[in-house]
Amino acid sequence: MNIEDDIGRNNIIRKNIIRMDTLGCKYLGSVNFSVVSASPTQNNLQIRRVNMYKSYSMELAGRTLTVDVGRVAAQANGAAFMHYGDTVVLSTATASDKPREGIDFFPLSVEYEEKLYAVGKIPGGFIKREGKASENAILTSRVIDRPMRPLFPKDYRNDVTLNNLVLCVDQDCSPELTAMLGSAIATAISDIPFDGPTASTMVGMVDGELVFNPTSEQRDKSTLSLTVASTRDKVIMIEAGANEIPEDKMIEAIFAAHEVNKQVIQFIDKIVAECGKEKHDYTKFEIPEDMYNDMVSFITPEAMEEAVFTDVKQVREENIKAIKEKLAARYEEMNPDWVSFIDEAVYKFQKKTVRKMILKDKKRPDGRKMDQIRPLAAEIDILPRTHGSAMFTRGQTQVLNITTLGALAEIQKLDGLDENETSKRYMHHYNFPSYSVGETKPSRGPGRREIGHGALAERALVPVIPSEEEFPYAIRTVSEVLESNGSTSQGSICSSTLSLMAAGVPIKAMVAGISVGLVTGDTDDDYVILTDIQGLEDFFGDMDFKVAGTHKGITAIQMDIKIHGLTREIIEKAIYRTKEARFYILDEVMTPCISKPRTEVGPYAPKIEQIKIDPAKIGDVVGQRGKTINAIIEQTGVKIDISDEGAVSVCGVDADSIKKAIKMINTIVTDFEEGQILEGKVISIKEFGAFIEFAPGKEGMVHISKISKERIEHVEDVLTLGDIVKVVCLGKDKMGRISFSIKDVK
Repeated sequence: MNIEDDIGRNNIIRKNIIRMDTLGCKYLGSVNFSVVSASPTQNNLQIRRVNMYKSYSMELAGRTLTVDVGRVAAQANGAAFMHYGDTVVLSTATASDKPREGIDFFPLSVEYEEKLYAVGKIPGGFIKREGKASENAILTSRVIDRPMRPLFPKDYRNDVTLNNLVLCVDQDCSPELTAMLGSAIATAISDIPFDGPTASTMVGMVDGELVFNPTSEQRDKSTLSLTVASTRDKVIMIEAGANEIPEDKMIEAIFAAHEVNKQVIQFIDKIVAECGKEKHDYTKFEIPEDMYNDMVSFITPEAMEEAVFTDVKQVREENIKAIKEKLAARYEEMNPDWVSFIDEAVYKFQKKTVRKMILKDKKRPDGRKMDQIRPLAAEIDILPRTHGSAMFTRGQTQVLNITTLGALAEIQKLDGLDENETSKRYMHHYNFPSYSVGETKPSRGPGRREIGHGALAERALVPVIPSEEEFPYAIRTVSEVLESNGSTSQGSICSSTLSLMAAGVPIKAMVAGISVGLVTGDTDDDYVILTDIQGLEDFFGDMDFKVAGTHKGITAIQMDIKIHGLTREIIEKAIYRTKEARFYILDEVMTPCISKPRTEVGPYAPKIEQIKIDPAKIGDVVGQRGKTINAIIEQTGVKIDISDEGAVSVCGVDADSIKKAIKMINTIVTDFEEGQILEGKVISIKEFGAFIEFAPGKEGMVHISKISKERIEHVEDVLTLGDIVKVVCLGKDKMGRISFSIKDVK
């Protein structure tokens, strides 16, 4: 190697090593030397620092994915400097040295940090720096979390943080996908115990064809937004929004993504083989075997089965509380060291009992059949003065939804990294108060659960929301969970549909949501699928598979699992089971409640009328510094929105005020023509005539000779300021001015 020849303008010496594998993936290993001083005449170079890192590349959906390992963030347990196209994300994985004391869960935290400099923006507001995480950031954190959490050891109690810092965004290369891959790689190469890696792929559908990791233009046209995460052999996470995609097409898309994921995992395996650290030992949380065996013999499996076998959540909780009290009394005397293990031991005993009942005895805790839905009820018009309201009840899960309509000016403005997502016209918000589960806790605003469930329900309904042209309103629905025992997000979808229809929103089709669960045995063939899971079945089961849709097809999917992936057979059966249940809910419960949207909005909802004007006339309607449009608003009390294309929406509670405002606007944008009859107000009187205002900023003059059929000496003899008069346009005079007459009105 000739050192002098390799010195660049930045004083960096680089030696590259390139090789190809059977996947067509390129692995680039780089050694970089930072040079303090060097010149052609120097025989000896003084090296200040050696920074060695490896770079790995593969072609993914027509763009290059590059992973730099060892280049940055060297003090993290694992770090991957991710490049997908021109999108750059730093993904890190860190873990505490010791377990957190006093907890019975795995403390995993996932962060997705959006920085507006990544798209060349300065944050809005007074402070001019990023604040709390956006909804998109929270949703991305959740979608990173779901496929990875099941792959950590169940008894791992060390704090783990997966951080993803978005540094640069190429709109054609999703930073969210890059972060999902980055978190998986950073964790896989770290010393943190992890049974990965996972890989993720996004799928769109353009003109009926599947598109992998779609570009910005493709996402804008796509009728499908699907994200699939996989392990080496199985699908571990599904999240989708779709425009009524049939079940068979959705299954095809899921497993097409799975095939792409398997290729990416082979790529990651190569990185782990070369750069992966040995996994560290950790303190395992284990229930003393003697204590567990004593508890089972003391309580007995029969008694535990009796305790959990009820369809009333409160009764079950009281039964379990009584068991814990018996154990506490026993062990305080027998072995005080065992008292701290009671909660975890009872949980384990409950879980084994419930799973055995379902898997072996084919018996659900509330006595239902495996494909049976809990009792359902639907009501509308619960609240007399809201724009729309409905309540949907499924067993002990009850959700009240309220629809509010507003002017288009009230749409939500978005300031994020996606150039296609700048506003949101339909908003769904979800609230989960503590009283819904019989607990006491002050409200601290929406958490990640509330934001996630609200987004899922919103995604399910967006495909059926009418366009602005069809229904020129901003729409907000709010789901208030009144009682919870599983599937509140799907209850929100059903109640939202009913509420929108009751409010007079002409949705294209009814949407219902249902969740199915899963309990697995020792083999892939040993499993039971449960329709409409309640809280206990979700808690102790292996899957929460939520699917929403219409009669035509699926509009949203969200799959959470606690095991290391699902086979194709399970996924197909789960999807078709949700279809069967969805049709039942739509036909037997929701349609009898309200079969189609009301033809008009309610009496307390704002009324909106829309007209179209020449875009060149928008300035005339707005006026200098908004003077004209503000005058219309002041005189009529309406709200007015004007699009760049000339679509004018006039919103108000009074129909007459809306008509008055529209008349003014039409007057402003219409050129005066001979013979046209107009009505206006006298705003100025001169010796030679009077000025008439037909609309704000639209005036005309009536010469004194055209005021009355009789000769008058003074304009004031006939007209007074503020008079409302009718005039007829006479056309242009010799000077090219428009002339009006009062006396010639017929």
